[in-house]
Amino acid sequence: MVSLDDAIVARYGKKGSHFEILIDPKVVDMVMEGKEINIVDYMAIDLIFKDARKGEKASEEALKEIFGTLDVGEIALKIIKEGEFQLTTQQRREMMERKRKAIVDHIARSAMDPHTKLPHPRDRIERAMEEAGVHIDAFKPVEEQVKKIITAIRPILPISIENVKIEVKIPSQYAGKAYGEVVNTAKMLKEEWLPDGSFKCVVEIPAGMQNQFYDRLNALTKGEVITRLLK
Repeated sequence: MVSLDDAIVARYGKKGSHFEILIDPKVVDMVMEGKEINIVDYMAIDLIFKDARKGEKASEEALKEIFGTLDVGEIALKIIKEGEFQLTTQQRREMMERKRKAIVDHIARSAMDPHTKLPHPRDRIERAMEEAGVHIDAFKPVEEQVKKIITAIRPILPISIENVKIEVKIPSQYAGKAYGEVVNTAKMLKEEWLPDGSFKCVVEIPAGMQNQFYDRLNALTKGEVITRLLK
């Protein structure tokens, strides 16, 4: 649970009734991104209030009338999704920074330079966003904002959201261990075990994950993996 000092107040009103919870500001991002979490674990106090600062609890009658349940987690989830938030300047700044980082990470993982077919470094994406003056909404999901942001930075930074296909050949002494890494990180399009025990495949991954994929395979095979970017 979050401490009272770090919690924010989330409010929800309907039919003249007013409800509040004290919640970890980080959980707002998680809920907006559709992550499966136990909301109660992120509440400062697992209660639904009429006025949180005064410690006035909402009545069971009011909760049943408005939410149709007394389940704290279910009610808190609805308040987060449909309510509004009271944030300090620092909390709002931290929330914006988390969302900005998540957007940059998403673009870096999934996008590439269409000319070189290579991913853009994160700092280059950040600079383009700053130059384009993009607006980030702390309360909207990452994927909902990415498309508009890519459109905004494209005149500054040549960028496209694509997957790439890579041919991979792993020597026999590393094939067993590296096979699991390939399966877990890429979409397998074609695979073949060769007579000498080596493993050959064609995989598809988001363009921005190329360096990470190559680095991991090189580490597992001591640099003996052979890869080829397919057109």
